[in-house]
Amino acid sequence: MRKTVFILAVATLLAVSAQALAHHAFSAEFDANKPVKLRGTITKMDWINPHAWLHIEVKGASGVAKWEIELGPPNALIKRGWTKTSVAIGTEVLVDGYQAKDGALRANGRDVMLPDGRKFFAGDVGTGAPGDPGEK
Repeated sequence: MRKTVFILAVATLLAVSAQALAHHAFSAEFDANKPVKLRGTITKMDWINPHAWLHIEVKGASGVAKWEIELGPPNALIKRGWTKTSVAIGTEVLVDGYQAKDGALRANGRDVMLPDGRKFFAGDVGTGAPGDPGEK
């Protein structure tokens, strides 16, 4: 019996630790001194936890760049008015955010503007990102 309780306690501790590591502060990966404004076409939207991901193709002088935009949690996005149809593949969007510290084509999204002018807050609250509105 003690062995079973010990194994369950260790398994629970490992599961909780993995979840804590998965959620990180903004400053761990993104640079507040590297703001980006990206106009691109949605190629994919991952509605996954702990962060949703928006994939866009941005056309530039040197060709097409494929960017990955980290967003807030799916449930938070839905509460802010995001829907699967508002971010459909092929939709052109304007993303304001902050680039990854390592210079990769990855950003933490702050705001996403749709073609009809609607602007959605895309970030996760409480991460320390510039302009973080905090939990409301």
